[in-house]
Amino acid sequence: MDWASLGGLALALAGILAGQLLEGGHIDSLVQPAAFTIVVIGTVGAVLLQSGTRSFLRGLAMARWIVVAPEDRTLTLVQDITLWSATARREGLLSLERFLDEIKDEFTAKGLRLIIDGVDPYKIREILEVDISTYERRERQGAKVWESAGGYSPTIGILGAVLGLIHVMENLTDPGKLGGGIAVAFVATIYGVGFANLVFLPVSNKLKTIIGDEVRRREMLTDVFCSIANGDNARVVEERRLAYK
Repeated sequence: MDWASLGGLALALAGILAGQLLEGGHIDSLVQPAAFTIVVIGTVGAVLLQSGTRSFLRGLAMARWIVVAPEDRTLTLVQDITLWSATARREGLLSLERFLDEIKDEFTAKGLRLIIDGVDPYKIREILEVDISTYERRERQGAKVWESAGGYSPTIGILGAVLGLIHVMENLTDPGKLGGGIAVAFVATIYGVGFANLVFLPVSNKLKTIIGDEVRRREMLTDVFCSIANGDNARVVEERRLAYK
């Protein structure tokens, strides 16, 4: 559980609500279903139009990383690399085959399989770099869904504000309806700017950081695999790994 993400979101919301109360306002005045509908559904529609179904669904699926971050396998990976290198030097590259059944990560298994098959180190690098590029492009498209939402949300909030003011102008002769229209106008802007800066953009940036860490891990593995395939000794393999610390 990523408590920093949950704590950050809770702190941001608490600050806004506390400020509202300190100014003498009521929390109920911030609850406007019409404004929420305009901003949220409008933003979702705009993002879906831009991203397409596949990227949109991928972006939603990636949101779980904000609460439950991907497992940090650094320590296990260091131990595995040391074991692979020593085994390959001592028993030959084919001896690595016994480790394949224990590996759940597809990228790692692919790299080991290429080594076992005797593929040239330069060709291994070429294959794995294409894999990394494809992964990064796909994942960043998912993260861009949230970035796009952060861009559209404030503008759609302004659109909601204008719609609220239109409602006010249409009912100038009915004072009982003026309050609701004005509330929608201002709260829609709050929703648009608030969702963008408290949720959408922070989520996007955090996802980009997680993706960057994973890309870096894969680049490190690529260097390690090429080094093992090239027959380098364990010290050289370790130095390649340490270069990514």
